[in-house]
Amino acid sequence: MSYLRACAAGDVAPESAIPVEVGDSDLAIVHSGGRFYAIADECSHASIPLSEGDVGDGEIECYLHGSRFDLRTGQPLGLPATEPVPVYRCVVEGDDVLVDVAAPIDPDQEPDLRQLQES
Repeated sequence: MSYLRACAAGDVAPESAIPVEVGDSDLAIVHSGGRFYAIADECSHASIPLSEGDVGDGEIECYLHGSRFDLRTGQPLGLPATEPVPVYRCVVEGDDVLVDVAAPIDPDQEPDLRQLQES
C-alpha cells in the first residue's frame, strides 16, 4: 500500500466532508463517528460532488437527489443511486489523513476497519 497525504485531520470537522485531490483522484475526506473515510467525490447517480452532502451515522448523502452511500463500502443505501462509489483505505498519522488511492476497496467484501483507519 502506498499512502499519500490528503489533508490535515483538523481540516475536517466531525460529521462533515471536504473535497481533496490526491494524485489524480478527486475524493471526499469524511469525518464521521470519530473515523475518517475517503470516498470518490462524485455521486454515481448524477455526477454531483458528495463532499457537499450531509454526513451522519457512517453515511454521506448527495445533496441533489438524496442518494445515500455507506462510507465503509461505497454501497448505495437509498435511491435513486444504484451503483456504488469507490472508497479507499484511509489512515491518520500524526495530524495528517493519508489515503491509498492505488486500489479502491472491493464493495462486495466486508471491510477490515483496522485497515481502513489506524489512529
